[in-house]
Amino acid sequence: MGFHQPPHTFVGQVDLKVSDLERSLQFYQEIIGFQILKKVDKKALLTADGITPLLSIEQPEDSTPKQARTTGLYHFAILLPDRSDLAAVLQHLLQTGYPLQGASDHLVSEALYLADPDGNGIEIYSDRNPTTWEWKNGEVTMTTEALDVRGLLAEGRGKQWVRLPEATLMGHIHLHVSELQKTEEFYCKGLGFDVVTRYGGQALFISTGGYHHHIGLNTWAGIGAPKPAENSVGLKWFTLMLPSENARRKVIKQLQGIGALVEEKDGSYFTEDPSGNRIKLMS
Repeated sequence: MGFHQPPHTFVGQVDLKVSDLERSLQFYQEIIGFQILKKVDKKALLTADGITPLLSIEQPEDSTPKQARTTGLYHFAILLPDRSDLAAVLQHLLQTGYPLQGASDHLVSEALYLADPDGNGIEIYSDRNPTTWEWKNGEVTMTTEALDVRGLLAEGRGKQWVRLPEATLMGHIHLHVSELQKTEEFYCKGLGFDVVTRYGGQALFISTGGYHHHIGLNTWAGIGAPKPAENSVGLKWFTLMLPSENARRKVIKQLQGIGALVEEKDGSYFTEDPSGNRIKLMS
């Protein structure tokens, strides 16, 4: 899992807004398998290893339901250390009866899809060995095929689901954006990512260090889709982990060079992509 540590840039934590904190905590603990790291008032930090925060959920005042056809979260993706862990999760979801939205083989990975009680999209996946990924002209081959459910369950036979494994990571995030041209400039020229796949003129997949993707970007909510209301449930921001303080300074300079706003708040640096998706820059 070296794609999620320095010298790469990767997603460290996702911060969500929810309509009912207690309901969401029950879901994220009992269905997904997170542990509570910290809880204060209407906010909770969730972890897999008891140390590293991966997900923050908070209940804003007067929250409104998730809006269709807006920019924001498509899904955040939880990366498991092993295929047998994914099998255990699938067995657990089948036993609980929680509805799945999809189960796919992407060649580079195998994935399960579902949503939290507010409709926030979640992918739970395991990567295939990177030596099996197919690259051509700098682009990685990814498809969406039916998952071999029987083969996967057979892999996990005898492995009991308890909670998320300690080595679980935030593997990637996939966002709705309003267009792709300025978006590509922001993420590539500004933040320093490389495009690793283009999908039908409607989606970009980007990464650092040759990963299949740290971020997905799509216009499936419509070209020109507006950003959601401030108190709408959904994405508050996500954290990008930069390899060093020098790297963060360089990225801030690059962002300012393309006209992107970078603001400092209580010692933290934030920026927004052209579609209003908010990003916290950490080193």
